[in-house]
Amino acid sequence: MLTIYGVYRSRASRNYWMAEELGIAFQSVPVIQAGRLADPFAADAPINTMSPEFLAINQMGMIPCIKDGDLIMHESLAINLYLARRYGGPLAGKSVEEEGLMSMWTMWAATEVEPYSVALVRIHDNAQENSEPGKAGIAVACRSLKKPLDVLEKHLQTEDYLVGNRFTAADLNLAEVLRYAQTERELFDARPKVKAWIERCQSRDAYKAMQAARSKEPV
Repeated sequence: MLTIYGVYRSRASRNYWMAEELGIAFQSVPVIQAGRLADPFAADAPINTMSPEFLAINQMGMIPCIKDGDLIMHESLAINLYLARRYGGPLAGKSVEEEGLMSMWTMWAATEVEPYSVALVRIHDNAQENSEPGKAGIAVACRSLKKPLDVLEKHLQTEDYLVGNRFTAADLNLAEVLRYAQTERELFDARPKVKAWIERCQSRDAYKAMQAARSKEPV
């Protein structure tokens, strides 16, 4: 059985969503970020990213991580590409060309989008959005996201999804990276194709199941 290490309120959400999409049985091992704990080494601390038992699985001490049979992987976006190919179905590439495009969009999400979407979510998570530094950080992140989102808007003029005109692991990966930026509504309102695409992605039953589980975790 697939084991996913990590809480839903982390990048592990991507892998939980993927597992739901694939309809595969999985075991969830909640591993919380050490930074969320006053003392991650306390005797009564929950298993976290600094716990020896987790570091024995992932020396990087980061979530998520999976164990699938004898395979252990970290890096959430790569995990999803693996799961799509491992378990097949419409979320996987139908050809080597589609697999290449799925990898391309996933790497694009990680390099061109995520640095700025993560900057946004950190500002909001730290309740800094109304401070002067926070406002400046939001402005920089939004400005940096305009070009990637314009590229995505152009692609979606003729396609409903990123690859093969169907929902794939590439859409899931990018939608989860962009979810961090959805506080900035004007970015999406100005790009109706992008807005409609992410709404389609987030209307899926598997996404709703992931979010329902996420809502039960402490903030």
